[in-house]
Amino acid sequence: MADTEQAGAEVLEKPSKTPLLLGLLLAVAGGGGGFFAVQSGMIFGAESDAASVEVPPDTIAQIGEMPDVAYVPVEPLVVTLGSGATRSHLRFRAQLEVVPAYQAEVETLMPRVVDVLNSYLRALETSDLSDSAALVRLRAQMLRRVQIVTGGERVNDLLIMEFVLN
Repeated sequence: MADTEQAGAEVLEKPSKTPLLLGLLLAVAGGGGGFFAVQSGMIFGAESDAASVEVPPDTIAQIGEMPDVAYVPVEPLVVTLGSGATRSHLRFRAQLEVVPAYQAEVETLMPRVVDVLNSYLRALETSDLSDSAALVRLRAQMLRRVQIVTGGERVNDLLIMEFVLN
């Protein structure tokens, strides 16, 4: 009978506490490391005061002058996309970055620019706007069309100020 009691005692041994202690040790080390990283500014560091940062003079010479540009606003457009029950509206507002010498000429051509943008945006489907890179692609297409209308090097860029799909 003593043999059966001894066999029962061997079966009821407690499991090892090594994994628990190892997990606790790693948690404390991770917490301490995280605290140090935040306190030292390695993570979520405080933003430096822009006035206190000194830029070396040779860096200023490398940057150069600001480019001479002018901006011509494009009148806001509201375009209906889709048909039937799946209609949605696109609100679009942009500005054209132009060479200042050509600003008056581009302003004169603004009705043609609005027409080409309106025609292009009305030809879009809602599915064309669902891709994450859609805005970049659309911007490039619209800029190319505007450059064709205005001719050559008058328009440097198309800046999208508002692009809202309802």
